[in-house]
Amino acid sequence: MATARPVVSIYNFENPSEKTGTVPMPYVLQSPLRPDLVREVHTNMAKNKRQAYAVSPKAGYDTAAESWCTGRAVARIPRAPGGGTHRAGQAAFGNQARGGGMFNPTKIWRRWHRRVNVTKKRHAVAVALAASSLPPLVMARGHRINQVAELPLVVTDGIESLTKTKQAVEA
Repeated sequence: MATARPVVSIYNFENPSEKTGTVPMPYVLQSPLRPDLVREVHTNMAKNKRQAYAVSPKAGYDTAAESWCTGRAVARIPRAPGGGTHRAGQAAFGNQARGGGMFNPTKIWRRWHRRVNVTKKRHAVAVALAASSLPPLVMARGHRINQVAELPLVVTDGIESLTKTKQAVEA
C-alpha cells in the first residue's frame, strides 16, 4: 500500500483549522507505487509525438565522381572531376569523404511510435495519483507544501465559490 492512513480529514472552508469530518481514503490513492511502470508508459507515449526525419537519398551523391583506379598513388575512392577549383580531385561519395553520403542513412520508415496498452496507462495514472498523496514524494519534486495541513487536502464545498487564485491563497 502506498499509504497507511485509512481516512482523510475534511477541512472547513470558512475556518481552515476546523475539521468537519473524515472520509475513507480513495482506493486509487492506496495503489502500490510502481515508478518503473510510470517511466515505461511516459517514455513510450512521449515517442508518439515525434515526426519522421531522414536525409535526402541523393545527399552526398550529387557529383559525377569516378575512381582514378590504381597507379596514381592515391586511394581508389571516387574523385570529383574537373580542374580549376578546389573541389576537383577531392574524394566523393564515401562516408569518410568530406561532402560524401552518410553511413546507413536515416529513413522515414523507422519505427517512430509505440503502442501502450490502455490498462498500463490506467495503472500508471493510478500510481501517479497515489504518489501525489505522499508528502515526502511531493516535496522531493520541489513543491512547497509546508503550509498544507495534509495530503490529499479535502475541503468543504464552500471553496467552489472562489473565482480568483488570490482569494484561495488568502482563504
